[in-house]
Amino acid sequence: MRAVVTRVSSACVEIDGSLTAQIGQGFLVLLGVHREDTEEDAGRLADRVCGLRVFEDDGGKMNLNLASVGGRILCVSQFTLFADTRSRRPGFTDAARPEKAIPLYELFMSRCRDRGFEVAHGEFGADMKVASVNDGPVTIIFDTRS
Repeated sequence: MRAVVTRVSSACVEIDGSLTAQIGQGFLVLLGVHREDTEEDAGRLADRVCGLRVFEDDGGKMNLNLASVGGRILCVSQFTLFADTRSRRPGFTDAARPEKAIPLYELFMSRCRDRGFEVAHGEFGADMKVASVNDGPVTIIFDTRS
């Protein structure tokens, strides 16, 4: 699984002109599922994201995690994170097919909820408009394959 995690002061998703989900302070997680990913990958990634210490403490150091600041997660599926860019027209054969990707996307969010976090989300496969205010900016990339 591959995740692009952005520390945000706010983020939202619109589908067909309607606000579908929004959060205040927290993480916008763009999540891609590889065709060889497993349930173990989803759990391990949830641990890493939920424990990520990138919020500033009283001394200005990035030392606090999401729980420490009462943050939320907005998770958006993004198969394009596994684009093969060797040519000008990207290929997506490394991205999992929906029948595999959807359960792992749902499992990742469930594992984050199990850790006590509110998780808002987009709609798998929908044409979404995602807006965010990157705080910092702080953006971290996770890849369970490396």
